[in-house]
Amino acid sequence: SLRLQRLCKREIPSLQELEEVLYSAPRSCRHGDEVWPHLYLGDMFMSHDKFGLWQLGITHVLNAAHGKLCCKGSDDFYGTTVKYFGVPANDLPTFDLSPFFYPAAEFIHLALTSGGKVFVHCAVGVSRSAALVLAYLMLHHRLTLLSSIRCVQEKRWIFPNRGFLRQLIALDRQLRDKGLNEPK
Repeated sequence: SLRLQRLCKREIPSLQELEEVLYSAPRSCRHGDEVWPHLYLGDMFMSHDKFGLWQLGITHVLNAAHGKLCCKGSDDFYGTTVKYFGVPANDLPTFDLSPFFYPAAEFIHLALTSGGKVFVHCAVGVSRSAALVLAYLMLHHRLTLLSSIRCVQEKRWIFPNRGFLRQLIALDRQLRDKGLNEPK
């Protein structure tokens, strides 16, 4: 179709086009899925399963719902064997997640390059945490937003809220303007 040709020519997709891509994916979600080598995306149930995380070899936890009632993760919860990073995000389109894109991506990057395994979660593992994983793929693997979404969708159903998608579109545009991302 004409729209697909446009997307292939490296135009940044609109919010509606991204939502169509997100809606079209099969809705399969487990408590945790490996969406990139040694990078897991999941929910609060998995985040509370210390034994399950230990079995996966998780060395780092990024909680995108830090301080929220359902997600009581903290340094002391995981003890000294797991490094913890908390992002106190609300899953609301009005919440500005973008200030956390770079620090969260850096946390994931340092964990993976030091041989670690990272578990990124929020309450359900489809919006807040997914947006941070997409930002990581864009910032450290030079993927476009669309390529990042397609990459994660192969392993897990995700659906960042509209506000987060708009913020990721802005990041995509900034990286493209600097020549720092390219379609796969």
